[in-house]
Amino acid sequence: MNLNFGYVIIVLLIVVGSVILHELSHGVVAYWLGDHTAKDAGRLTFNPIKHIDPYMSILVPVVLYIIKAPVFGGAKPVPVNRYNLKWKEWGMALVAVAGPFTNFLLAFLSFLIGHFTGFLYGAGGEVLNFIFSELVLINLGFMLFNLIPIPPLDGSRVLYAIAPDNFRTFLESIERYGFIIVYAMIFLFSEVFSSLMINGMNGIINFFYLLVGQQI
Repeated sequence: MNLNFGYVIIVLLIVVGSVILHELSHGVVAYWLGDHTAKDAGRLTFNPIKHIDPYMSILVPVVLYIIKAPVFGGAKPVPVNRYNLKWKEWGMALVAVAGPFTNFLLAFLSFLIGHFTGFLYGAGGEVLNFIFSELVLINLGFMLFNLIPIPPLDGSRVLYAIAPDNFRTFLESIERYGFIIVYAMIFLFSEVFSSLMINGMNGIINFFYLLVGQQI
């Protein structure tokens, strides 16, 4: 499919909607577990202005789409005080997992709708095929990227919950450099990273097809 401005706008809208729901889910689960920090900061809202980071929510995903790489990104992190949470580190792990799990649900629901309507296979035309394909792929990309176990990404919060104290201290010490480490790894090992992301996304999509009784 040739790149055009309309498709870029569609990708951008899917990205923005997906990251808003991702971050909102963090705040909602934190609220359920006793921490009102996100609510007090005005982050329990669908207002995109409260969530969007110009670089991670717009520039990075659009550039990745244009260069035909797996699309991922993020938004402004929702503030959470883990000391207010039930179950402390385990509560923080639940808050963290809520974001990728939301993206997984969005991908799966988009797949189910696209599959049973035929939109994923072109039944509604090229644009609907593109929309549902990108809804699945972008949300799986967000899920897998955020599960990387390097702080401050969500996957690291599970490590915090199960790691011994000395390793937890190490994770805390590198957290301020976490995104630099992640992007350095992506830049230096871009082919390996893209391959892992694509294989992970394809594996999950194959799983979706198995759930609806269809093998690829």
